[in-house]
Amino acid sequence: MHFVKWMYPGIKVKRWLLLFSMGVIAASVGIAIVFNYKYAGNLEEAIFRMAYLTTGSYYYTVTTIVGIAIIASGLVIMALATRQIISSVISVLIPEGSDKLIELIFQKRKLNRGPAVAVIGGGTGLAVLLRGIKSVTGNVTAIVTVADDGGSSGRLREDFDMIPPGDLRNCLVALADTEPLMEKLFQHRFGGTGGLAGHNFGNLFIAAMTEVLGDVEQALKESSKVLAVRGRVLPASIQKVRLWAKMTDGTVVEGESQIPLANKQIDRVYLEPKDTLPVESTLEAIRDADAVILGPGSLYTSILPNLLVQGVADTLRQSQAVKIYICNVMTQPGETDGYSASEHVKAILDHVGPGVIDYVVVNNHNVAENLQQKYANQGAYPVEADVKTIEAMGIKAFSADVISETNWVRHDPLKLSRTIVSMIYKLKNNSERMRLLDYYLIAENIKDFKKNEH
Repeated sequence: MHFVKWMYPGIKVKRWLLLFSMGVIAASVGIAIVFNYKYAGNLEEAIFRMAYLTTGSYYYTVTTIVGIAIIASGLVIMALATRQIISSVISVLIPEGSDKLIELIFQKRKLNRGPAVAVIGGGTGLAVLLRGIKSVTGNVTAIVTVADDGGSSGRLREDFDMIPPGDLRNCLVALADTEPLMEKLFQHRFGGTGGLAGHNFGNLFIAAMTEVLGDVEQALKESSKVLAVRGRVLPASIQKVRLWAKMTDGTVVEGESQIPLANKQIDRVYLEPKDTLPVESTLEAIRDADAVILGPGSLYTSILPNLLVQGVADTLRQSQAVKIYICNVMTQPGETDGYSASEHVKAILDHVGPGVIDYVVVNNHNVAENLQQKYANQGAYPVEADVKTIEAMGIKAFSADVISETNWVRHDPLKLSRTIVSMIYKLKNNSERMRLLDYYLIAENIKDFKKNEH
C-alpha cells in the first residue's frame, strides 16, 4: 500500500522517474553511437538466431517480445536502483523508513491543495474541530481568543504582562503532527504546592519563547516548528484585554472566568479596551479564506470576544468566504441556559450585526437518555435545533450528526470535519476528485484519532 502511494497523483515523483528513464535511453543511444552501431546489430542478430533455434523460423514477433522484456527489465532495475538510493538517504535522515517518508510527502502534497480555512474561537471546542480539519487541509488558520483570565493562563497573563497562552497552546497541540510524548509534555500540568503548581508546561514554553523573541506571533511560529504544526495559530489581538458582561438585571461582571459563575442571564459582553486592535495576520487569513468557521465553543466567552476585536467582524462581513457557525450541542450553564440554536445565532448578530454568518451547522442526532440526565444534573440540556427560525433570519441551516457520545457529549472531529469540508466543496464548487482525495485523507487519519484518544 505504501509503495502504491508513490504513484498517486500530485506526489510529484512519477515525472522525475520518467525523466530518469529518458536520460537512460538518451545515454544508451549515445553509447551506441560512440561504440558503433554494429554492436547493437550483433545483439539483434543473436536474438534472431536464438529465436530461430527456439521456433525453427524467424519471427519478428518473438524479437519484439524479447525487446519488450529487455525494456521491462531495464525499468525494473532502474526502479530498484532508485529505491535503494532513496532508502540509503532516508535511513540517515528519517530512521522510521520510507513508509514514514511517503506518508509525510502524501499528506503534505494533498493537504497543501486543500481549501483555505480560518477557524475562530477558543477553548476545547476549537481544538476538537482543529483535530479533524487538519486531516483534510494544511491551509488552516486558528484565530484564538485572548480574553482568558483563569488558571495557569491567568497567572502568566498577570505575572508576565502577556496575552494568556492556554487556548493558543491547545490549538497548537490540536494541529500538531508530532510524537505522543511531545504532546503529553505540552499538556502536562505541574502538581505539588510550589510556585509551579497548577502551571501547564506548554503555557510556560510559550511564555518563555515570547520573552526570548520579544514577540508572541514569532513565539507561536517557532513553537509550531517544535510541534510540527499543520497550519497556523494566531491570537485575535496581542493586547491584554478584559472581557466584561452586562447582565439582564443590570449588574456587570468582570473577567471571562467569572461570567459563567455569576449564574445570571447575559445581555451583552464587551472588551476593555473597546478599541482593541487586531493582529493583521488574522485579518489577512479571513480575507484569503475559502471558508471561515465560528466555533464550536462557548458563545459569550470564546467566540464573541474574537468578533469584538476591532476590524474582525467587518473583515468577515466583506470576505467572499463561506461563513459557517457551528452551534453548540448542549447549553452551557451561566452562559446559554435555555438557548435554542436560533438564540445562539441571534446573540452573535445582536453583538456584531448581520453578514457574519451564511450557514449554521446544528446537530440532528438525539443525545442518549443517560447522558441527558448526566448533563441535566449540571444544568445543561441539548440545544434545540429550531431550523425554521434560523432560516427565517435569512441564514441557512445544515443539520447533521456531528456528535460523539462517550462519557460526554462533544462534537466528533471526524464527523464535524466531513460535514464542514463537504459544505465547502459544494458551496465553492470544488472538484469531485479533490473532495474524494480529501475524504481519503480523513479515512487515513481515523487510526491516529483513535490512538490519540486512548
